[in-house]
Amino acid sequence: MTKKTLNRKLIALCLSVAVLSVYSMVTLAVPGQTTPTGELTVSGQVTVNGQTAISGATIFSDSTIVTGEGSSALVSLGKLGRVELLPNTTLKLSFNDAGFSGELSAGKVSVRSIAGKTAVINTKDGSTVADENQASVFFVDVQCGNTRVETQSGLAVLRAGGNEQQIAAGKNASAGQSTAGSKCVPMTTGGWSPISGGALAALLLAAGGAVAAAIIVGAKNDTDFNTGGGAVVVSPNR
Repeated sequence: MTKKTLNRKLIALCLSVAVLSVYSMVTLAVPGQTTPTGELTVSGQVTVNGQTAISGATIFSDSTIVTGEGSSALVSLGKLGRVELLPNTTLKLSFNDAGFSGELSAGKVSVRSIAGKTAVINTKDGSTVADENQASVFFVDVQCGNTRVETQSGLAVLRAGGNEQQIAAGKNASAGQSTAGSKCVPMTTGGWSPISGGALAALLLAAGGAVAAAIIVGAKNDTDFNTGGGAVVVSPNR
């Protein structure tokens, strides 16, 4: 066998391997067989699988997302819905064509589910499941050591300890025991941040100061100011 013939056979073999590889890749890329992915939007310090993440990054199933102090992350899953992680949150997010699920080990998340798709958030106390018959928005919070769930719209079900609690829009429920000595305040149907006693006192003091200042200014500008029991009206036009 001459050297020239051997070279031709090697070239033919390489071409055959290349053609086979291209054919295999085209076969694997058949429409409808792609794996869902998510798009990440971040604010502040966020990591995905231990690596610093930026807005626009692609999120794959089974990724662990962590937000730092004062930071947040939004994972948009297209036709599946979306999940928002608030500050100091750790969530392992998994998804496929049927829906998504998350393992929440710290912090709190906001979930927007789509009708016909599954949406589940698991904690050490149980699972919160969205009603598949309708779109829903709900929150899951484990900051206090237990699991607290609030539904903003639609319906969510908290399954824990062999029991189920249906949580309609504007309602909340909890499972497990809160951490001893926790300073967490009860959830309210109005949102995540009810006013604490200290904050309320500060607001009242500020309001009282503003009223007192307005009365003093009114007294200086009007020598006929009446202090004899009538209602005092401070006009913004004065």
